[in-house]
Amino acid sequence: MEARLKVARVEPAEYVEHGTEAGFLRKYVFSTDHKTIAKQYLAVGLLMSLVGGFTAYLIRIELAWPGKPVAGWGFIAPATYLALVTMHGTIMVFFVAMPILLGAFGNFLIPLMVGAKDMAFPRLNMLSVWILFAASLILIASFFVPGGAASAGWTGYPPLSAVPSYTGGYWGVNLWLIALALEFTSFLMGGINFLTTAINLRAPGMTLWRMPLFVWLEVTASAIFLLSVGPLVAGAVMLLADRVVGTGFYNPSRGGDPLLWQHLFWFFGHPEVYVIALPGFGIMLEILPVFSRKPIFGYRTIVYSTIVAGFLSLMVWAHHMFVSGMDPRLAAPFSIMTILISIPFAIMVLAMIATLWRGSISFETPMLFVLGALSSFLIGGVTGIFLGSETADIYLHDSYFVVAHFHYTLFPIVFMGGFAGIYYWYPKIFGRMPSEALGRIHFALTFVFFNLVFIPLFLVGFAGGPRRIYYPFGYSFLKPLQPLHVIATYAAILLLLGQLPFIVNFLVSIFRGEKAAENPWHANTLEWTVPSPPPHGNFERVPTIVRGPYDYSMPGMLEDWAAQTRYVSLLPTE
Repeated sequence: MEARLKVARVEPAEYVEHGTEAGFLRKYVFSTDHKTIAKQYLAVGLLMSLVGGFTAYLIRIELAWPGKPVAGWGFIAPATYLALVTMHGTIMVFFVAMPILLGAFGNFLIPLMVGAKDMAFPRLNMLSVWILFAASLILIASFFVPGGAASAGWTGYPPLSAVPSYTGGYWGVNLWLIALALEFTSFLMGGINFLTTAINLRAPGMTLWRMPLFVWLEVTASAIFLLSVGPLVAGAVMLLADRVVGTGFYNPSRGGDPLLWQHLFWFFGHPEVYVIALPGFGIMLEILPVFSRKPIFGYRTIVYSTIVAGFLSLMVWAHHMFVSGMDPRLAAPFSIMTILISIPFAIMVLAMIATLWRGSISFETPMLFVLGALSSFLIGGVTGIFLGSETADIYLHDSYFVVAHFHYTLFPIVFMGGFAGIYYWYPKIFGRMPSEALGRIHFALTFVFFNLVFIPLFLVGFAGGPRRIYYPFGYSFLKPLQPLHVIATYAAILLLLGQLPFIVNFLVSIFRGEKAAENPWHANTLEWTVPSPPPHGNFERVPTIVRGPYDYSMPGMLEDWAAQTRYVSLLPTE
């Protein structure tokens, strides 16, 4: 049946022969080559992560030693602290996780994995990355306007965000809203490209059930984003109108409702968690079989689970609003849906564990990060069950328990999964091998100090410690929790310093790393059948796919791997 399925076409729309592009700017700055654009997304994400990491450092310093000057930076004022909290969340979720996991990995890998020359719409692809770059500049500029950056929280709840005087300045939140609107526009363009490329530009023989799981999860994440972002864009326009024009969408005195923003924000905000988590899972699912030398367990079950998770992600948003005065009769179904959505992810985690079972496991750096991500994510998943119950959430809501849970959910998948992907595909992206020794040091420091930061914060949350609070106010109540914040802060500083081996490894290996072979990991997927780095146009000729992506250690094979384009000889059987 699969052999009868046909692909619509294998030529990208508006395809440009990149080898004919003239000049440095056309080839490497305003390029339409998906691989160059992927590197640009990666650069934006990594640079913004430095800004986001520095805001985390300042936040932790204030929490450990509240009201005291920060060396070299002076006293952190209350408005500045709230701005740091706002910008940290905004940067890490929207300007680090999305550019790296969706923009960089999606752009680089989807055409290569499905056998296409480029993205479906190369010029639209170029426009998307430069809109993201403009959005990043606007967000950074908001730090320097009169009144400072946005300080209404990364969720931007009215009335804090709707009344300029509440947040210390007029332009801070305005620029924050404009930056988010541009960033969402960028990824709307990217999502259209991802979906069209994966559906229409697959090589002959690349049926849906032969696509790598990474492509499936990227496509699902793009679909979730396209379906959920509209209400938030509308809500942001209304919020900007409230601030600039004087409308009253969120002003009760003018017939508006502040809770409207919460519904609009979380209708997108919770699916957004899966928009950035699914690509991280996709990276892990690609790496696990390679370093276990086993087929992925439950390929189709994982695909179906991903689709179900995407559908359910659109139906759980109000579990963020259990303390907003919601009718309990409405809270109950959202609580049930929240528990249900854990089932597809539990299936994916069990499939990963089953893939490891009795595998011939090797512990290279990408695999170490995958194992660290998998073990840490389990803590995030289990603690999410507490917050999914409206009765437990009434106590734990807006406490540091939520902060710890959120980081245990996203940091393992987004950052550890992202690091795993960078180390795994680094040879293909740059044509060089990163240092294995520095990679192992980076993993050890990241894994140990991440856990030392956030395990104490679960205890702070259980003890009633509220998040987003500038601690000099109400300090007597919070003083018994201070030692836990001190431990978490020292660990956070060491976690940030633990990224130095990665920075050195990443930059130095581009020029001095050992030259990479075409397929250093003996992996099966199509990107490993082209030179490292891939040439313009990716493939000399359109590949023909003859097998699935995870045929490792199959009975009768002469070798323990076989590329998707390769017919293999079988050992004689008795």
